Amino acid sequence: MRAICTDRVACKFLKSARAAPDTHFIMQDKRSKDTWAVFKIMGEFVEGFERLRPVYPAVSVFGSARVKPQSRYYKVGVKLADKLAHAGFSIITGGGGGIMEAANRGARTGGARSIGLNIKLPMEQKPNTYADTSLHFNYFFARKVMFVKYACGFVVLPGGYGTLDEVFEALTLIQTRKIKHFPVILFDTEYWEGMVRWLHDRALSERMISRKDLKLLHLTDDCDETVQIIKRNFERFRSQYEDEMHDPETP
Repeated sequence: MRAICTDRVACKFLKSARAAPDTHFIMQDKRSKDTWAVFKIMGEFVEGFERLRPVYPAVSVFGSARVKPQSRYYKVGVKLADKLAHAGFSIITGGGGGIMEAANRGARTGGARSIGLNIKLPMEQKPNTYADTSLHFNYFFARKVMFVKYACGFVVLPGGYGTLDEVFEALTLIQTRKIKHFPVILFDTEYWEGMVRWLHDRALSERMISRKDLKLLHLTDDCDETVQIIKRNFERFRSQYEDEMHDPETP
């Protein structure tokens, strides 16, 4: 269901973006394609802001789409999201299968808002059925903004390149102070400890990062500890999160 747009200027952009021809079928003039792309990009931001504003506070949960329901990673994804939901947090995922589905499922059983931010891919990601609110993006960068803007924590379960991309995007934004600090939690020590060790032994030892940068990551196997880390940080910085959420310059 489309959101009802409440801002007159934003509505004009959204209407133009929805009406814009698919960039694959615009005349071959590249400049024309670029112009229409601007409207499509604006449309994705406007719709994201309109539909996600009510979900705050939320936690963004990441992990592999390749995980099957019988996997221990899937089961812990459901359990963890359920606990976060009972703690009062909405759950945002990438909207696909695997751990994303598990987290949306846990959000639903926990009675929280369950949000899926789907991305259109050549292999066509199929939205999972546990997301109560589903958005569909053409552009990764617009989607990334939505993961960050309404979240007060990232929980990262085992995953591949896409999951790693989200982890280091968040760390970069926090390190450079483009966003306020929030917890980035790597869940499952056995899976993540090799990467954390490499960061310590190579990146830190060669002064590519600082000890303060390394401390931006939390490593745990405990669902209750994860919830407590996020709750403590949220209560401590609640007013800053709320100010930042309404700041148009925040990613």
